[in-house]
Amino acid sequence: MSLSRKEFLLSLLVSTTALLSGCQSGTETDPQPGTSPVLVSATEIRSFTREQMAQQVQRINPALSFITRYGIKVYKVVYNTTLPDGSPVKASGALLVPDAPTAVPMVSQQHGTILSDSDAPSNFGSGSDAALGGSLFASIGYILACPDYIGYGESKDRPHPYEHRQSLAQASLDMLRASKEYIQKNNVRWDERLFLTGYSEGGYATMALQKLLEEQFPTEFNLRASSLGAGAYHKTATMKHLINERTDGIGTYNRLYLWALTTYNDMYKDLRRPLSAYLKEPYATQVQQGSASVSVSLNETFTDAFKKGVNDGTDKAFLAAVADNDVYDWKPKTPTRLYHGDADNLVFYFNSKDAYDAMQKRGATNVQLITLRNRNHTSAITDYLLGTYEMFSTVQ
Repeated sequence: MSLSRKEFLLSLLVSTTALLSGCQSGTETDPQPGTSPVLVSATEIRSFTREQMAQQVQRINPALSFITRYGIKVYKVVYNTTLPDGSPVKASGALLVPDAPTAVPMVSQQHGTILSDSDAPSNFGSGSDAALGGSLFASIGYILACPDYIGYGESKDRPHPYEHRQSLAQASLDMLRASKEYIQKNNVRWDERLFLTGYSEGGYATMALQKLLEEQFPTEFNLRASSLGAGAYHKTATMKHLINERTDGIGTYNRLYLWALTTYNDMYKDLRRPLSAYLKEPYATQVQQGSASVSVSLNETFTDAFKKGVNDGTDKAFLAAVADNDVYDWKPKTPTRLYHGDADNLVFYFNSKDAYDAMQKRGATNVQLITLRNRNHTSAITDYLLGTYEMFSTVQ
């Protein structure tokens, strides 16, 4: 019994969603105008024949074993990038290359929140999205560039700048540049089309990358489409919501919110305050020591003075730091889809709605808001993946 195209894509992406719960290369190439070489090395870390990929898919879902078209090679790419203060740093990512006989497009896939370096794309751990979902999509016929970000892989000795616009965008852009250098030097069959995608922190990183590309480097890549899922694009509104409104009090969620807050506190020189400037006791001490999960509505943990400064606008340094990470209010030129579940209780739906409304107000005509009814942060992933694959497979 054969599957329809829609059934095939849905089966493929449902299976991929379930999975998500070594040779040295030369480093010199001719830079594109306005850029400098960033590639340091590209080391082959794994390879799979088409038959091996078919066996892997067979284990995922026997009905999908026919979908693999190509074997793939996986490279750990090390490259030069810069931190927000301008200092140089080496970063890394995974580059997945199918052995396709004709040119194929490239996808820059920005990963979501990870809590362990073993899940970084360049480590290609058995449970990572790069090793499972990424390799599956590469075998269908996409080159995948998957940045680790700062704080993972080659730069794991540094703290990850969680949800920090500039850091995520720059590391992702330079991963693309390094991938392009490798592709050009090694005659990889690339049709020069570029797609962007990411979910959760990856959605936010993708928006930051897209904005950087379109506004500052519009001719460097042939960007054709961008598909984003459940990113916290409106940081100012998100922070004010957390400070003033009751939330579900889920400890793992609060850990992520506080991670973003402490990242901004550390990265902006006008802040760098003790945690007691933000949090009441015992929460300030608990977060400082990393010894306990904050399992109450987060608005109950903030000091009255901090809340007042945010709400009356007198805490200008904090508000400026948060606003520096807003990426919702601009005018994309590239066809862009914003996927978001309207029951998302981790990254609130208003982030995508605010972005869509702001972009429409600026005259953007190629941005779509795809509201996933009654979907939360996890249950929306399948629809996002299905829509992303269909979008990329139809854009020329």
